[in-house]
Amino acid sequence: MIDITLQNFEAELIIASQTRPVLLDIWAPWCGPCKQLGPVLEKLEVAYAGRFTLAKLNSDEVPEIASQLSQMFGVRSIPFCVMFAGGQPVDGFVGAIPEAQIREFLDKHVPSGEMLEAAENVAEAEELIADGDLEAALAKLAQAVEADPANEAARFDYVKALLELGLLQDAKSAFAPVAVRAADTITPHARFAALGHWIAALDRANAGLDPSALQAAIAANKRDFEARFALAQGHFAAQRFTEAMEELLEIIMRDKAWNGELARKTYVAILELLSKPAPKAQTAEAKGTLELAGKAVMPASDPLIDQYRRKLSMALF
Repeated sequence: MIDITLQNFEAELIIASQTRPVLLDIWAPWCGPCKQLGPVLEKLEVAYAGRFTLAKLNSDEVPEIASQLSQMFGVRSIPFCVMFAGGQPVDGFVGAIPEAQIREFLDKHVPSGEMLEAAENVAEAEELIADGDLEAALAKLAQAVEADPANEAARFDYVKALLELGLLQDAKSAFAPVAVRAADTITPHARFAALGHWIAALDRANAGLDPSALQAAIAANKRDFEARFALAQGHFAAQRFTEAMEELLEIIMRDKAWNGELARKTYVAILELLSKPAPKAQTAEAKGTLELAGKAVMPASDPLIDQYRRKLSMALF
């Protein structure tokens, strides 16, 4: 259990809830029902064995946060509990309700132990990747996928790390459970589809490419899209991403629809692989954004990605 103040609310409530749900209990010393509810919440925090964090906020001492949350949810009384997940207030309840009802509320939002373990491993892996320790990150991601096979972020990062380290066969095995979603022609999963294009490029490169011969074929015929696409796949496989996009762009500018828009789809896949994941979206029950958290969380802009997005837009439109 932690006490929330103006000094720690962003770290302990907003940021912390991106990894583990935080239940915020808004109370006051003079509130009788608050005194009844508090011990029950503390008991449940122990019973749920770390699957959520209990935070308490004295509405008399920190009225700025208490009043904003009350306005968001249209609540005027305490005790008032708000569940934070993914950095946002997503649900709440009012009053000293029975323990059984609180458990029902928690079970809607609190992940299983396996899901929580996976999320924590992904968070640790992301830090390791930022520090350049890809091999250590790979071990964490493997644990995350094993703990929660349905965790999309874990599987994407795991397959991507395997490909970056040149472990193609391992990557294919890890990718197999989501290959159908990547290949869905109606609603493909963008990030998994990007991995599928990378694997296809590696397979093409491993089958044998002669860059000199491909460049000669292109010089003889600018519209030899098969040769240009093969050259792009060679660059893609070698993680020369900008070179690959330049070749793909040449195809797109001359024939947008070539081979079922394969050049455009591959170009978009590379952009997807280079992009940082979007911030976690609010759930459908989310009531709003806590203004005190500061600016809305947005992925950092990357000049290179922005440049190549503009190039694609100009080629398409």
